[in-house]
Amino acid sequence: MDIFLQQVINGLVLGSMYALVALGYTMVYGIINLINFAHGEVLMVGALTSWTVIGLLQTQWPGLPESLLLLISLVVACVVAAVLNVLIERVAYRRLRMAPKLATLITAIGMSILLQTMAMIIWKPNYKPFPTLLPDEPFHLAGAVITPTQVAILVVTALSLAVLTYIVNATRLGRAMRATAENPKVASLMGVNPDQVIAATFAIGAVLAAIAGVMWASNYGTVQHAMGFLPGLKAFTAAVFGGIGNLAGAVVGGVLLGLIEAIGSGYIGHFTGGVLGSHYADVFAFVVLIIMLTLRPSGLLGERVADRA
Repeated sequence: MDIFLQQVINGLVLGSMYALVALGYTMVYGIINLINFAHGEVLMVGALTSWTVIGLLQTQWPGLPESLLLLISLVVACVVAAVLNVLIERVAYRRLRMAPKLATLITAIGMSILLQTMAMIIWKPNYKPFPTLLPDEPFHLAGAVITPTQVAILVVTALSLAVLTYIVNATRLGRAMRATAENPKVASLMGVNPDQVIAATFAIGAVLAAIAGVMWASNYGTVQHAMGFLPGLKAFTAAVFGGIGNLAGAVVGGVLLGLIEAIGSGYIGHFTGGVLGSHYADVFAFVVLIIMLTLRPSGLLGERVADRA
């Protein structure tokens, strides 16, 4: 039972980070039917920006509280990621909205490789330790252990999802996003600027990815130029798992994927003496994707993509 509860905690933490990134995928796809495969690299840029800001602040103002260091670095990371993603949309994707899907897919993959290469040049390819800025004394819960960093991840994720839900459902921007997703031409006749709405969608997705990147670095303690590839791929899997274009589906898919991965690898590791668990952790996400595409191609909660024909 202790093993199960521990893996549930680990799965919720992992799944919450997947969910934040998956929301960026599903928001963009729901509005312009584009899979932004560079989204994982936005997570990476956010984490590396946070690492850089923390280092600079520790050098210039060594007396700053560690929690304040983390907060400032998170804000700067969100701003940098948002600007970067808006530039990606403006430079790489905007002129391809009416192009064949294969062209946008190749462009997205190329942008992902470009961002990885630029990050490797700027930050160098070596792994860098991400400082532990929250208390490291763990909490004990019915035989399981949860760290303050993991608690913070769950709380920040819940707050981020609540804010996003409010923006989408109760603000003028949210109404404009829904109208643009339904029919951008008609939305423009009603006074909505589709270009601005799409740019705002990319910016919001980037903020969520940057938050996930900082949380990922805080939880695992390292940053590196290729760190966003696998989380980005798994978050895309989570978006498809839950139902691409469906915000609730992205959250459900991310959390379930994290739970499946953590529980599966945890039990395999337990029964093999810790030898195979970590090796098989990455397999579960793609096994789930294959099964879901075979049995229910539209995802658990179904796709929400407007028919613009």
